[in-house]
Amino acid sequence: MGRLRAVLARHPRLVDAGLVVPLAVITGPAALRGAGVAAWLCFGLVHAPIVWRRRWPVPVFWAVFGLAILAGLVVGVRVEGLYPEAVVAVAVYTVARYAPRRQLIPIVVAIELPALVVFIMDGPHWTALGFVTSALAATVLLGITVRTRRAYLAELEERARRLERERDQQAQIAVAAERARIARDMHDIVAHNLAVMVALADGAAFTATASPERAADTMHTVAATGREALGEMRRVLGLLREEGAGRTPQPGLDGLDALVERVRAAGVRVALTVDGVPGDWGAGAGLAVYRIVQEALTNTLKHAGPEASAHVQLRYRDGAAEVEIIDDGGQRVAAPAVAGGHGLTGMAERTAAYGGDVTAGPREGAPGWRVYARLRFDDGAAA
Repeated sequence: MGRLRAVLARHPRLVDAGLVVPLAVITGPAALRGAGVAAWLCFGLVHAPIVWRRRWPVPVFWAVFGLAILAGLVVGVRVEGLYPEAVVAVAVYTVARYAPRRQLIPIVVAIELPALVVFIMDGPHWTALGFVTSALAATVLLGITVRTRRAYLAELEERARRLERERDQQAQIAVAAERARIARDMHDIVAHNLAVMVALADGAAFTATASPERAADTMHTVAATGREALGEMRRVLGLLREEGAGRTPQPGLDGLDALVERVRAAGVRVALTVDGVPGDWGAGAGLAVYRIVQEALTNTLKHAGPEASAHVQLRYRDGAAEVEIIDDGGQRVAAPAVAGGHGLTGMAERTAAYGGDVTAGPREGAPGWRVYARLRFDDGAAA
């Protein structure tokens, strides 16, 4: 049935030609009983324009209406059956269904006005007039109703297609955002832990001859750092599989002490101060703060060296958090790139996600580097 409907939808003129056959079967017996050749010819001419009713609805009506009047003048008016009223009704319905509504006004007048004149002056015949008027009104309303319903269904189908396209676009945007987030996490994990491991390995190699026990302890720290990095990487990669999502909690504010201890073990003297109490901002906010501190300390370790000193300051206010990481420069020979680097780009994206901003650059009036980030968690709050 679906295939048949598709074929008929592609060939509307074939459907309209098929409509003429049952219409003629219904109206023919009473109209053509005992009729001559002229009546048969007029009967065919009145029905013929119906084949093109959808393509030219208004001209088809006037052709049917005019030919019906002409047939009545040629062969006389026959009151038996539904001819030519049924053919005219189909033409009126087609105009109401497919043509602009303003085209209905002259058509209704052309049918109703002669009926008023004929049935009132010759009678009056109120029953006949009421039948013509009600049949005309019903035909027009049926066409308008079908037209409105089809337009409504077409709008629903278009809306469904639009929503489907928007859903696909949102899915693509979500996939791109998730890939960017995973790339940031992978960068933070790999860059930080490798920097710590390299610094620890250098220290172990330097002290291996003079203090083997200290070198062994340092290598244990390297192994622990590597295992932690592998665990974080498994967690991030597990997010790519539905069954592995969320099995391991992501680092947050409660992991800052361990982060600072790892950097201290690599040689950097790090001080951590906290002012205020963090609000109930969720795991995402804690992860953003953690990654900002991690990236800043990684840059300190890579660019200032293991002999540098750094100070991490966290200031929590109502609806906002400020993160500031300052180092003394140490043995820095080159500053980290302010723009274009994945780490600082990741900081900017994390703070922007919470309506904040981040700045990074040399300290004013003192050697070293400063990273400052501000995150907002309540639109109405100010720190």
